[in-house]
Amino acid sequence: MDAERGPAHVQARRTGRRRSATLRAHAVLGALALLLAGCASMPDSGEIRQVQASQGVDSQVRVFGVPPADKASAADIVDGFLEAMTSDDPQLETARKYLTEDAAKNWKPGSAVTVLSGGLDRFPVQGSKELDDTRWKVTGKKLATVDERSAYQPETGGVRYEEYLQLVREKDQWRIATPPSSLVLSESDFQRIYKPVNKYYFAGGTLVADPVYVRQRSDPDSRMDPTTQTVQSLLAGPSKWLAPVVTSSFPTGTELRAGTKSLSYDGQNTLRVPLNDKAKNVAQPQCQKMATQLLYTIRDLTASRLERVELLRPDGKTSLCWVTRNAAVAIANPAQSPEHQYYVDKDFRLVRMSLNVNAEDQQQDKPELAPGPLSGATGFRVGSAAVTYDEKRAAVVSEDGHGLYVVTLTTAGPMPQPLPLPAGRTGKLTAPSWDTRGDLWVADLDPQNPGLWRVPGGTGTPQKVDVAGLDGGRVTALKASPDGVRIALLVEKDGRKNLYTGRIERPDGKADTSPVSVRELRPAAPQMADVMAMSWGPRGRLLVVGRESGGIMQARYMLSDGSTAAASLPGASGLAGVATTEDEEKPVVAFSDEDGIVWLPPGAQWRTVAAGGRAPVYPG
Repeated sequence: MDAERGPAHVQARRTGRRRSATLRAHAVLGALALLLAGCASMPDSGEIRQVQASQGVDSQVRVFGVPPADKASAADIVDGFLEAMTSDDPQLETARKYLTEDAAKNWKPGSAVTVLSGGLDRFPVQGSKELDDTRWKVTGKKLATVDERSAYQPETGGVRYEEYLQLVREKDQWRIATPPSSLVLSESDFQRIYKPVNKYYFAGGTLVADPVYVRQRSDPDSRMDPTTQTVQSLLAGPSKWLAPVVTSSFPTGTELRAGTKSLSYDGQNTLRVPLNDKAKNVAQPQCQKMATQLLYTIRDLTASRLERVELLRPDGKTSLCWVTRNAAVAIANPAQSPEHQYYVDKDFRLVRMSLNVNAEDQQQDKPELAPGPLSGATGFRVGSAAVTYDEKRAAVVSEDGHGLYVVTLTTAGPMPQPLPLPAGRTGKLTAPSWDTRGDLWVADLDPQNPGLWRVPGGTGTPQKVDVAGLDGGRVTALKASPDGVRIALLVEKDGRKNLYTGRIERPDGKADTSPVSVRELRPAAPQMADVMAMSWGPRGRLLVVGRESGGIMQARYMLSDGSTAAASLPGASGLAGVATTEDEEKPVVAFSDEDGIVWLPPGAQWRTVAAGGRAPVYPG
């Protein structure tokens, strides 16, 4: 028994299936046998409680399957096997006991995971002509898959999962000859067993978060701990979706030194990572970029403070290079922390403010008009705005939604002429967005000719961007990611608004004159029946305001792959717009229909900034 976690051999019950009395009896007997066998240490106090998988089990609880009973029925074999797939057994040993000898030897489920929104239904397939074999059909509603690169891919449209298990008689016992090719888990079991973590790769000189899922404990196949699993996944390369627009600093074929199963910190919070000989001849600048990728990746995985990463040669002793936490920031080149937040006030003027999360409301500096031409008595009425990351320029859409202007925020002067969008268009424009390359993005809501536009450098000729996968929908809102390689698109189709992330592809070597496209749209909030607003947040996450089917309006963080990252923000039911930033120390700013501009300091309640204000934004 696990000496640290106590009596945690818990038999989980799957949602959507009724266990037989026989199997339940053997679950009790199996638990008693484990207890009677003796433990290294047994706690003499604490709460005893029953745990069900469908409740979202605490990740500290260890779940073990129960071996098949002698002369168990075919139904019990199927149920026991499906249950055992959710266990923490090394090598999934208990699950393999439900398989034939050949199937147990060849079954390799660790390469992929199928996640179901509920439980599994299983029933025998009638009509088998053989007396010594039987087929069982296993079905459920597919929520997502996790591929061999550990990347999460949500399913939409109610895709059904179907698998056939062939049972045969082996040594006078029913056994499964054709197990599923992947692990099949309910959503609650998946959340108990796996945890999300970001890997990091370079796009130009900027690190980009690539979300994946690793097991909470040692992987049954590789026996690696979570840190080692994550490092192995980083070395294997980016997810298929992100791979066309990012690169890894690790030479092709770089792996952990053979036999590495665990990585740990020393007393100075340094993580040492031994590599194989593929990386032995890299130059110091490249090696430090490799170490930076590792430091950011492991920093996302652990709550402890990681101060340094050192890469080692295959002997596990000789250093290749190392990088400190502070040095890695300079190499990673993250978007600079914003000095101000911005919004449009009740008089249609662009206003900026600097919220201090450590000060009370009465101690906050008062909002002021944004400097430059917009602060003069021009009479220009702002509908929406976006500010560059260096806060030197702003793109504003006029109140009527038809004109797009780029103004300086550093010098006064007259309003410039609007950007030359196509003549004859009659639709309104969405709120604009800047990327870290200085390009400006906006969508045209013209019902006859909708489209996504990019203005190179904010001053060039607007270019229409091809968006693959819209399938008749039109973009009604957008936000380019701080890393510059992704864009969030709110797409309206058949009266519903759904959120997608697309990959921004820029052909190499052709500068700004080349056609830029958005590829492979994927659902970014599949749990939401209707999405109202979104903003990019810390560590590549999206803060999404929307409503689940039959639910109330809420704001919650989502990973960019479409999986939920955190619980909803408190008291967010009345929000219609949000703004956040990569800097986790900056507050969330939002627009409420009732209260105007509000903000949320960490660990506190919403506070009002300006009644009547709207369209809050951070630089970007």
